[in-house]
Amino acid sequence: MAKVGVLGAGSWGTALAILLHDNGHDVTVWSIDPKEVEMLSEKREHESKLPGVPISEEIMITNEMEEAIKGKDFLVLAVPSIFTRSTAAKMKPYVVDGQMIVDVAKGIEEDTLMTLSQQISQEIPQADVAVLSGPTHAEEVGRKLPTSCVIGAKTKKTAEYLQSAFNSKVFRVYTSPDMLGIELGGSLKNVIALAAGIADGLGYGDNTKAALITRGIVEIGRLGVKMGGKFESFCGLTGIGDLIVTCASVHSRNRKAGYLMGQGKSMEEAMKEVNMVVEGVYSAKAAAKLAQKYEVPMPIVDEINKVLFEGKDPKQAVDDLMLRESKIENSSLLWEE
Repeated sequence: MAKVGVLGAGSWGTALAILLHDNGHDVTVWSIDPKEVEMLSEKREHESKLPGVPISEEIMITNEMEEAIKGKDFLVLAVPSIFTRSTAAKMKPYVVDGQMIVDVAKGIEEDTLMTLSQQISQEIPQADVAVLSGPTHAEEVGRKLPTSCVIGAKTKKTAEYLQSAFNSKVFRVYTSPDMLGIELGGSLKNVIALAAGIADGLGYGDNTKAALITRGIVEIGRLGVKMGGKFESFCGLTGIGDLIVTCASVHSRNRKAGYLMGQGKSMEEAMKEVNMVVEGVYSAKAAAKLAQKYEVPMPIVDEINKVLFEGKDPKQAVDDLMLRESKIENSSLLWEE
């Protein structure tokens, strides 16, 4: 049994706290919001984000960050990506040398173009930072529906320890040394999911979505490999696996926001209606900047940025994608002369 601190009591943090408790661990959950702490402590259910999913009385809920960190064998950082750096900075005084922190959010910082694990390592250099990613919507993990994910870590020892801690009959965990590839797949897929949602909102069909998913993973993989990620990661659970579920699932906040924009709502209106952090909106600009920095063509990402931040009509964006210059599907597959 391990002592675990979960930082962040949203749907994902709560679902993972329940999973880890079910695995026999001693779990403490921290929230920055006193009202959320009170609600979770009294109702033993996250009424707005995971309704109907019970939280054991044995899981401690606290508003004191120090209580959630000190003496814990490992920490799970489950705050939205836009709050990762600021939360890590507040955690630093309580984290001891070598303490493991598993980041489970997905995003890229727009100003620095750093992944979340890079931000955490910068703020808490004494920590042993790992990542968890894959097709893992909190709503289904909380209901104990089977899925698989990947733990990425700097050392095999850390990865296998965390694999053992999270692994269960409903949550199969693989390991990988490719933290960069895992994080790029997890963050960039949110941008493609916005495009898939827009296509749904416009009334387009399954063919459209399949094309977006396929060409989306091409864009993600092309950039990721150029940045140093491994091609195999983009073909796996944290690449195509996560992309499929985020583009197709009714639980996907990115797809839902895109769907609302496809129906004519502005980005601001869509985010307000979703009422949760839409990570793809924050990752879109970073993705475009990375594409420019590494000189990688990412036409879907480019069009999404124009829809989000320049007021471009979504239908026109799709038309422009379809009518780009014709080309071979894969430049490595050529006819013999």
